[in-house]
Amino acid sequence: MTMFASFLPMKGRSSHRVAALCLDGLVAFDLTAATQVLFAASAADGTPLYEVVTCSPGGARVATTTGFGVDPGRDLDALETADTVVVPGYFALLDPPAPAALSALRDAAARGARVVSVCTGAFALGHAGLLDGRRATTHWAHAEQLAELFPRAAVDPAALYVDEGRVMTSAGLSAGIDLCLHVVREDFGAAAGERVARRMVAAPHREGGQAQFIDRAPAGGDGGSLEPTRRWACERLAEPLDVAALARHAGVSPRTFARRFRAETGTTPLRWLHARRVLEARRLLEESDLPVDQIAWRSGFGAAASLREHFRRATATTPTAYRRAFRPERPTVVEV
Repeated sequence: MTMFASFLPMKGRSSHRVAALCLDGLVAFDLTAATQVLFAASAADGTPLYEVVTCSPGGARVATTTGFGVDPGRDLDALETADTVVVPGYFALLDPPAPAALSALRDAAARGARVVSVCTGAFALGHAGLLDGRRATTHWAHAEQLAELFPRAAVDPAALYVDEGRVMTSAGLSAGIDLCLHVVREDFGAAAGERVARRMVAAPHREGGQAQFIDRAPAGGDGGSLEPTRRWACERLAEPLDVAALARHAGVSPRTFARRFRAETGTTPLRWLHARRVLEARRLLEESDLPVDQIAWRSGFGAAASLREHFRRATATTPTAYRRAFRPERPTVVEV
């Protein structure tokens, strides 16, 4: 469940502290992709939003799966003051990491730090007992192993990422970017996440529930990509769009459109549309003084009640609470 503003920097601090725990057999891409998102995140005036450090047991050099070593430079004490701990993927999945690393992970979680894993980093969280009673995911090729090794976790083998509040897990490689962009949005708002995505030339928003393994539409009679229709829809969110309208723009039947859309994106047209509308509502709540009923209309939900319902379902908060969290310097806008 998402809890907005839970991880905003504390008063008197300029940034949110992140420690990336590097384990032997490190997947270098998982480390660099995740930390690059957080390192690149900045406020509108360019102020960095995160302070990112890397660490390992004893601060020792760590071997990677790509043949070179990484010198983290910090010991496990980095986890003692981190607001967020990131655990990238690593090779020795079935063997528990060093007891000191597991103890440091448990201690960080116990004092309230958020723990985020990328790809097979979820196995370290499982060995530390942090997945017990929680939903989780990992790279689809290792999801069955994760479920068998940690039966008290509810493993979703298809999800791009899973947000359980203080514990977040992602699928492999590029899904780590998606999760860390999600982290930036949760901490500092949709605009901050979009700034990082533009800088990294990454998709600005992929829902965690989107499938990680996507069957591409076959070439031939069904035509090309539906990306032009998705762009067209994003420019017309205030209009009464539905599957029939999207299909008309794409020049195919609604049934063909729905099939091809899911093959390309891993989700349904309506779920995608609702996610885009919620994202637009978040942007308007952050960047405008519009009342909630006008934001509901501009984002395509029509009525304020509909916006509140979809917004709460997607974010576990209300539009007013979201605005208050991400625009504390502005007067509070009261819902009516």
